[in-house]
Order: sequence, then structure tokens, then C-alpha cells
Amino acid sequence: MKTYEDWAGIETEADKQDFVYSAIKEHRSSRIYKEAIVAEKYARHRNVTINEYQKILYTLTGKAVPDRWGANYKMACRHFYRFVTQENQYLLGNGVSWQDNTTAEKLGTKKKSFDKQLQELGKAALIMGVAFGFYNLDHIDVFKVTEFVPIYDETNGALRVGIRFWQIEERKPLRATLYEEDGYTEYMWKDGECEILQDKRAYVLTLAETAVDTEIYDGMNYPTLPIVPLWGNPEHQSELTGLREQIDCYDLIKSGFANTVDEASIIYWLIQNGGGMDDIDLAKFVERVKTVHAAVVEDDGARAESHTLEAPYQSREALLERLDRDLYRDAMALDVDRIASGAITATQIRASYEALNSKVDEYEYCVLDFVDRILELAGIDDNATFTRSQMVNTAEEIQNLVSAAPFLPAEYVTEKILAVLGDKDRTEEIIKQIHANELAMM
Repeated sequence: MKTYEDWAGIETEADKQDFVYSAIKEHRSSRIYKEAIVAEKYARHRNVTINEYQKILYTLTGKAVPDRWGANYKMACRHFYRFVTQENQYLLGNGVSWQDNTTAEKLGTKKKSFDKQLQELGKAALIMGVAFGFYNLDHIDVFKVTEFVPIYDETNGALRVGIRFWQIEERKPLRATLYEEDGYTEYMWKDGECEILQDKRAYVLTLAETAVDTEIYDGMNYPTLPIVPLWGNPEHQSELTGLREQIDCYDLIKSGFANTVDEASIIYWLIQNGGGMDDIDLAKFVERVKTVHAAVVEDDGARAESHTLEAPYQSREALLERLDRDLYRDAMALDVDRIASGAITATQIRASYEALNSKVDEYEYCVLDFVDRILELAGIDDNATFTRSQMVNTAEEIQNLVSAAPFLPAEYVTEKILAVLGDKDRTEEIIKQIHANELAMM
């Protein structure tokens, strides 16, 4: 793993290019990169283990050969995607609330709003363990760990240099952008040769426009590297860690169950007193039954009987249900099906959210640390807060608020009731209307 101290000793441009190329190569072979690749596949409904699984048959001599004839379903569940999406949207689904209404406009454009980019960044961080946000003047760009090489300082662990790279396939050119504290440089490797596509330039450029052309006449940088890591959890690891084995077990059992049902649906025939029939005669008999649904047994006293197999399912269904329950518990996720199956009180709903709240509390600390560092880069003095999305018993929540209304300010009660009804955006408008009606009555 290359560090900032390795980078600080470089003097020539050729050494800089070698450093960038070798850093990308080392990153692709690192543990965090390989785990991120696997986690991203699971999030995209591509179970690596089940896709590589191959049924095996053994010959009379004990030789193992691939089973190319039997059923071989490979069904992947969506548990990991569901857990990550639930955690991310539970915290960030309602966007960020600011004390200053202009902060959101300063941190995001119409196409790349801060709320949208933060949700994308958070999802990548939960899946891969970490993602990087590049503060690009008026918006945030998202860099995944599968396309970004972080170069950390050995003394304090700060991110001091970064390399973003992309390549369609191994035989195609490799593009890379080197991000330093005093600017960025763009490179391309093709046929083993390095080309500088863009010399180092500042992050913030001042342009001079004339009737003929546009020229850069000044530039400035940020106080630190404008790339900030967002960790998905305090352990700095993918949320797939610890869940992959259970997900693999669930998928393998479910797929094996489907294979058994498929194979057991075959009808087989037993022919009594048909000892004179060889394999060819038996094949002709089965083919005749399939085509005309009738066949004649020519041997005297021979009788044909059809049979089917019934696959055992109780033990597998019980294990699948147990694995599903354990996955939700270990992922500290909310199983909506278990609380939506009947009437449930507000207290029970809040209790069912306890594990998810505890987990998201840690995630929120990571997000707030990222947001604070972005605000520092942007020179904005503000604080971010989040409103979590929860299922509620609407009637019970409103009844509790109405009961407490005589002891609370009317504006507070109105705001809370509208929040329960999902109409929080109209709070100010409705409060003004209430005041207007009161004045009219007076």
C-alpha cells in the first residue's frame, strides 16, 4: 500500500507517472478493492458463490464429473440490497435540513443536488465500506472505491492525494486523474506509453471571455484536498461482512430445493415381468407414452405402472424461514412484513425500530463527519440534521397529540400532526391560515 510519504519523495514527472500507474495496480489487488467488487455484485443481485456453484456427479470409479443434465437453478435473493437501501434511505431519504435555506443551493446544482449525491454516496459507502465525495466548486461528485485510489498520510491517516481511474477493459487505454492539494493532472496509458492529457491546473479557475476566445487568467485551490471519505460504519468495512455466508446458505438451499422439485416432477415407469426388454425397448416404450399417451407391453404377463416422487420440503422451508429471520436480526434491519401483518400499536412499532435506530445512529455519525468537512471546504457555517422515515400508527399518534394539545403550543401540535400525515411541507402555510381564521373570528 502506497502512502503520502512515498509520494512526497518523488521529484521528476517520470517518477510521478510511475507512482500513479503502480498505485492503481496495487489498489486493484488490495483487499478492500476485491471485497468492494464482490459486495457490489451482491447488491446487483449477482451472488458470486451461487453463480460459481456446479453440481457434481460421481462415476462408478469415483471420478467427479460436472452434472450437465440435471436441474441447476441459481437463484439469488435480494437481502443485501434490501438491507443497504433500507438503512441509507431511512436516514437520508428525506434529505438534509439546514439552518440556512441557501446552503443546499451552494452545495448542489439542479442536476446534482446535494441530497441526491449524498444518497448515492451513502449507498456506495454502505456497500463497499467507503466512498469519496469530491467537492467540485458547486456540487459533489461521487467516487467509488472501485475507481479511486486513496493515498493516506502515515502520521495522522488524512487523505492527502487521490487517483481516480477508469478503463473499459484490459486491452483498452487506462485513464487516470491525479488529485493533489495544489491541483489535478490527467493522464492516459496506451500501449505501455503514458501521455499527459491535461497539465496540472487549479481546482477553481477564473476565466476571461473575449469576442474571440475564453482564457484562464487565474486559479485557486482549497485549503486541503477537496476529496473527503465517507465511511459506511465505524468498522470501516462493507455491510456484507458477516452476512455473506448466511446469504450464500439461503441461496444454495433455495436453489437446491428448486432443483429437487424439478427432478422429482419426473414420472418414471416400472414394468413388471418385462425382463426381456433391453434399454432400447424401454426407451421406445417411454417415447411412445410421451407421443401418443399410450403403449403396448408385448411380453406375456408384463404390466406397466407409473410413479412420481414427492420432494420433502418441511425441513427446507423451516430452515429458509430461520435464515431469513436471522439475516434481518444480524443486519439489524426492519422486517416490515412482520409488523404489517396485523393491527399493531405505536409502542410496538417504535420497539421494532430499535435495532435499526441503533445501527443508523452510528451511520449518522459517519455522515455528519463527512458533511462537516464538506462545509469546511465550502466555507459555509451551518449544521445538518436528518429526519428519519418511520412507519407509524397514524390514528394513535394523532390521538396522543390531540390529548396533549391543551398543554402544548398550537403551532407545535399542528406541525407534529402534519408530520404524521406526511404533509410537513405545508406547515407554515397552514399555521398562517389558522392565525388568519382566528383574527377573522375576533
